Amino acid sequence: MRRLPLAVAAGLLLLTGCGTESPRVTTADGPSGTASPSSARPSTAEDWKRQAEAVRAQHDEKFRDVAARCADVAPSPSADRTTEGATESENPEAARYRENHAFKQKAPLGPEQQCRGDAHADRITGALRETGGPVPSNEQDLRAVLEGLGYPAEVTQVYGSGHALGFSLSVPGAPCVSGGVGPPLNVEAHGPYMEGGCVEPRGGH
Repeated sequence: MRRLPLAVAAGLLLLTGCGTESPRVTTADGPSGTASPSSARPSTAEDWKRQAEAVRAQHDEKFRDVAARCADVAPSPSADRTTEGATESENPEAARYRENHAFKQKAPLGPEQQCRGDAHADRITGALRETGGPVPSNEQDLRAVLEGLGYPAEVTQVYGSGHALGFSLSVPGAPCVSGGVGPPLNVEAHGPYMEGGCVEPRGGH
């Protein structure tokens, strides 16, 4: 079987929303909870492309405001670099530190995925600020706000409590979106962590 170039695979994983480690995520489901266009694992670049296009179409149908906002942003080539790289002159201790903390690195986002992620982050931030009172202080209330915006439990992780209350979304067709209620309220888009998932891994090597 011909292997896909690593850069191509990484870019397509970003688009399809794969690579999350939430126990709630069902990768066979699209953002609307319906079956994905293909339950078979794609084996060629063309298969990956077709599946990615189908996932994008599902996303755009469900989140039309996000699709409209990013309609003029052209898809970028798959990422072919890491977020950080060691230089030849780097101090050995710094290189070792970088290696030990590689699990915290995130896959880079191209312009289109950054636009889609920022659009999701903005709509979530707006909803949390328009609740008419303090932002949600418990998992149940925060989950209710997110579900009201069209993010079901299957793509959502909510954790913590009080000022440490936070969440991560893995919406197929968009990058990861994570945030904390704070204060301050902070929601941002990002690529999946190098070791998989939208939630920052705990521990290192």
